[in-house]
Amino acid sequence: MANAGLQLLGFILAFLGWVGAIVSTALPQWRIYSYAGDNIVTAQAMYEGLWMSCVSQSTGQIQCKVFDSLLNLSSTLQATRALMVVGILLGVIAIFVATVGMKCMKCLEDDEVQKMRMAVIGGVIFLLAGLAILVATAWYGNRIVQEFYDPMTPVNARYEFGQALFTGWAAASLCLLGGALLCCSCPRKTTSYPTPRPYPKPVPSSGKDYV
Repeated sequence: MANAGLQLLGFILAFLGWVGAIVSTALPQWRIYSYAGDNIVTAQAMYEGLWMSCVSQSTGQIQCKVFDSLLNLSSTLQATRALMVVGILLGVIAIFVATVGMKCMKCLEDDEVQKMRMAVIGGVIFLLAGLAILVATAWYGNRIVQEFYDPMTPVNARYEFGQALFTGWAAASLCLLGGALLCCSCPRKTTSYPTPRPYPKPVPSSGKDYV
């Protein structure tokens, strides 16, 4: 029962991480404008995501522009897009595989070992998904830090970490933790003992004595 609860907890955490990865990929606040320097403009807020850049006015009006040209994007942005999409697709596969291996499901009830192996495989795929998301967010965050501290970058063109980036880091952590808990349901090897040799049964006496 404890193993089933641990397995269910791992699946829930990994599923929440997968949902967080989708939300992080869709949000445009991967990097937000840094109000650093002498000329601080608070009338508008600028932020960028993986698919668009937006400007929010103080009146509440938001204008967004989708990145039209794929080839015009930086290699870091293209790689981040690809890794996030790969992480989400791996999460879809992991959900189906891990669901089959869950003890609360009736799939593969006759083969307990195969059922537990499916849960472990789902956990491994969740680990790969979390790793892809973690690499994508860390790579993008490193680019923000490099551009922020680059002396050649103008002060009015510097950005900081956005909410979507923190959401991606949380999603990667949940996927990794949930996948690790699912991998804990690996079937243990049972020690095989040699079968005992049967002793010969005594022949019943016929009741007749011979001299």
